Amino acid sequence: MCGRTACSLGADNLRRACAYRDARGRHRQPDWVQPDTYRPSYNKGPQSRGPVLLSRRHLQHDADSSERVLMDMRWGLVPSWFKKDDPSKMPFSTSNCRSDTMLKKSSYKDPLIKGKRCVVLADGFYEWQQQQSGGKQPYFIYFPQSKDAMTELKEGDEEWRGWRLLTMAGIFDCWQPPAGGEILYTYTIITVDASKDVSFIHHRQVRTILDGDEAVSKWLDFAEVPTQEAVKLIQPTENIVFHPVSTFVNSIRNNSPECLTPIKLGAKKEVKVTPSSKVMLGWLKNSQEGSPQKKENDVPKWKSQFIHSPSPKKTSADILQQWLGKEGEPAAKKRKA
Repeated sequence: MCGRTACSLGADNLRRACAYRDARGRHRQPDWVQPDTYRPSYNKGPQSRGPVLLSRRHLQHDADSSERVLMDMRWGLVPSWFKKDDPSKMPFSTSNCRSDTMLKKSSYKDPLIKGKRCVVLADGFYEWQQQQSGGKQPYFIYFPQSKDAMTELKEGDEEWRGWRLLTMAGIFDCWQPPAGGEILYTYTIITVDASKDVSFIHHRQVRTILDGDEAVSKWLDFAEVPTQEAVKLIQPTENIVFHPVSTFVNSIRNNSPECLTPIKLGAKKEVKVTPSSKVMLGWLKNSQEGSPQKKENDVPKWKSQFIHSPSPKKTSADILQQWLGKEGEPAAKKRKA
């Protein structure tokens, strides 16, 4: 089961990439709640912090429940009823929540029934395939990307042309030390049975992906969409692509674009970096705020990745083939049934 994600966008660009339309049809960007704690990363693991979307009404009781905010939460749910003074003393792992038990275990059932649903944001996530030799081969899994994802940004552009973020269904909770103190917001990611396309990598559970703004809206709007209706969204999806990456990502200490760099399986060396693969890696590097090649203030305001239909399944292979410079063999593959 997945234990790593990547989210390389800086805080301001992340907000722009999450633009949406509220219940009145107004174009909105979610406000950040304490954005100073957020740090982009190519290699996020449990217990680290990561960006999530949630309804504003969780923080402001008179707010429209369709309005969204961004928060940087700790990965690994700590139930509100946990009595120890240190959240790291949790006796079991809560970074992932199986869909078939989420309404049975109190750690997940209690916040879920109370509407504490969130959407976890990432460029994609990593899964490890067990090898016959005994080792494990990591893969990076993400949404199919449109041609705009590799188009150079120009002044005056309104549409978001960056990486389409993966939107994963999550549950969050609020914990406070028994002796009092600052409230800790934590989350878990819901997992489902692997679809046919990725079952050869991990045959059991993978992340629940919410594909498109309608699914995201229904999952977040707890005031309008009851739990019984929302859980129907927890289904496997086939609208994903993937490519193998180096075991460099195995160490949580490694945090650079090399974590995402595609490799050619069976080769002793990694695939040589080509001009087209540099386009992808260059975008990833420049997506972080403070980059000397692109200042955040130079980036225009966007329309959202969410305000469009789900990407066609067969577009990304050709795009990634251009990015990665692999003639005759797409770097991002799907396993044929």
